[in-house]
Amino acid sequence: MNRMKSLTAAVAIVATSMMLTAFAPSATAAGDDSAASSSATVSSSRSFKAVQPKSDLLKESTSTTNDGGWGTQTLDVPQTKSQAEKDAEAARAAAEAAAAQAAQAAAASRSTDRESLPASGTQSFAVAPPNGASAASVLSFANQFVGKVPYVYGGSTTAGWDCSGFVQYVFASVGISLPRASGAQATVGTAVPDLSQAMPGDIIANGGHAGIYIGNGMVVNALNPSQGTAVSSVGVSFSGGYSIRRVL
Repeated sequence: MNRMKSLTAAVAIVATSMMLTAFAPSATAAGDDSAASSSATVSSSRSFKAVQPKSDLLKESTSTTNDGGWGTQTLDVPQTKSQAEKDAEAARAAAEAAAAQAAQAAAASRSTDRESLPASGTQSFAVAPPNGASAASVLSFANQFVGKVPYVYGGSTTAGWDCSGFVQYVFASVGISLPRASGAQATVGTAVPDLSQAMPGDIIANGGHAGIYIGNGMVVNALNPSQGTAVSSVGVSFSGGYSIRRVL
């Protein structure tokens, strides 16, 4: 009986051993698969389209184009001036206005200033006095001083005179009193429309010069310091506009 139990136990041990052996490879394989699975490396790759950096990110756009046939739209960007630029422009405009005003004032007062200068003495040379208050008498008297009396700014005698001083002196000799300044002489008597209607003995004057018309587009006048009392063309004596006045 004991032998039978021992045999049965031995058989059971062998059977158990065989079962363990049969299942061992499976376990090992399972273990290997698990190890292989745990040690496997998973790799993945994706493709991305390269994007070029925009080089003009800071450039201001002034127009846009729609590819769908909408045409091109232009955007007008207003330019705003700084306060400093506005102040500079205002200062420049004020300076230009002041300069123009000063130039006008100087031109307007040029003849007036002559009145305050003292008259010089007389120059001794023989002249024939005028014969009555006529154009011919005025011109005959005036032409006797050509090349003899110098130009003196502010002067009004035969020792030296300026343009308006000469005209005043000549007409005073025939009893016609004229203003001292050329600008004022341009307003006396009767106006003559243009040079084509001027007659000998007429006064031609503006704010800067005065002379006596002798005909053919010429005047007798105290021209300048280098030429003194001389005969010259109206175009030479007057660079700008002028007035033609008839007092005889």
